Amino acid sequence: MWVVAAVEGEVSPRAAAERFGVNAASAMRWRQLLRRHGIPAAKPQGGDRRSAKIEDHAALICAAIERQSDVTLNGLRTLAEHGVSTSIASLWRFFARQPSRSRT
Repeated sequence: MWVVAAVEGEVSPRAAAERFGVNAASAMRWRQLLRRHGIPAAKPQGGDRRSAKIEDHAALICAAIERQSDVTLNGLRTLAEHGVSTSIASLWRFFARQPSRSRT
């Protein structure tokens, strides 16, 4: 990134921003990111941040399937005796992440 290179080359963020036609606040933020993280880019955003909740109950879900092999996703959705409640979509994604042996 040219702006960050200029700022690291002892040009002020405001001067670099003006030279390259970007906002001065952006030039300062990019320099700050470079100093903190080693790259002048934002951290990756999005992605799965919730699967750990259901993965914590993987053994419980697999045990329920062992007890009743023809259980439906709706039947698994509420494992009330264990205080677990989730959505059908979360279960669907859980099984999609599992090895193919669990899809039989």
